[in-house]
Amino acid sequence: MSAPEPTIVATSGGLRLGDRTRVAFDALAHHAVELSGVHGRRPRVMYVGTAIGDDEHFAARIGEAARVAGFDLTPLQLFPMPNIEDIEATVLDQDVVWVMGGSVANLLAVWRVHGLDTILRTAWQAGVVLTGVSAGSICWFQGGTTDSFGPELRPVTDALGFLPYGNGVHYDSDEGRRPLVHRLVADGTLPLTHCTDDGVGLVYRGTELVEAVSEAPGKGAYIVSRAGDRAVEERVEPRRLP
Repeated sequence: MSAPEPTIVATSGGLRLGDRTRVAFDALAHHAVELSGVHGRRPRVMYVGTAIGDDEHFAARIGEAARVAGFDLTPLQLFPMPNIEDIEATVLDQDVVWVMGGSVANLLAVWRVHGLDTILRTAWQAGVVLTGVSAGSICWFQGGTTDSFGPELRPVTDALGFLPYGNGVHYDSDEGRRPLVHRLVADGTLPLTHCTDDGVGLVYRGTELVEAVSEAPGKGAYIVSRAGDRAVEERVEPRRLP
């Protein structure tokens, strides 16, 4: 099975504390699986932890989260070498690719060395749902705001560009993100930019934003556009996921 159109779910969420495990997949991750159209078998989900250096302890926690969720999980590790011989075939065999947050700058560099950027574009076009949190959201866009280079937030503008927008994550929880997005849109560093509070995801069919969804109450999504030499912000009310 595959999604009927190229589909991305870009989020500032998707994980929570588990009841019996340290980490559990939350509603945004389950929604991405639903959008893949899989039925009659366990969903095949690939976990990509490049942005945190393929941390083995966290990968184990994700493995437990997948067991509880009923997913067949395949971790893709690129450190110290790829753990999969045929990466493209394995990626294309998935229903969903879920990308962990961390350093989006490092993620992009390592993916390009291994050709994963091209493989993921092929998978997206083939109907594999692409999703993730934070760096795993920004990577699909033109760019966004990041702490990849140090504590002070800076722009990244050389992301994969599957979606022709900027992306602002953790819009309500990191006080520096919103004003920086506004400055970067106002001066043209970022194009029209789509932003998410923690717990919110944006669903794209092809390159069109079709819906904002949320796993937490009272949260919002935002579209920041340029008007002359200033930025204008529009709130998008998300649909609350069960």
